[in-house]
Amino acid sequence: MYTFLVVLLVIVSISLIIVVLLQSGKSAGLSGAISGGAEQLFGKQKARGLDLVLHRITIVLSVLFFILTIAVTYFKNLLT
Repeated sequence: MYTFLVVLLVIVSISLIIVVLLQSGKSAGLSGAISGGAEQLFGKQKARGLDLVLHRITIVLSVLFFILTIAVTYFKNLLT
């Protein structure tokens, strides 16, 4: 069980890294750093299409990551 959880944790971790890297950036260089902060804070732009799918997958994978991390730690403590 412990080995299965560790393998699953590695797969989820790699998948989470890939999904985060596939997402598009929110700012456009230096001009986005200056003016984009207010737009991002007060703007109501919603993610659509692929960005929305990647955002939801990121949320699911991050929740799985935390649950698996706690489970691996729990089972590791049971084995020792």
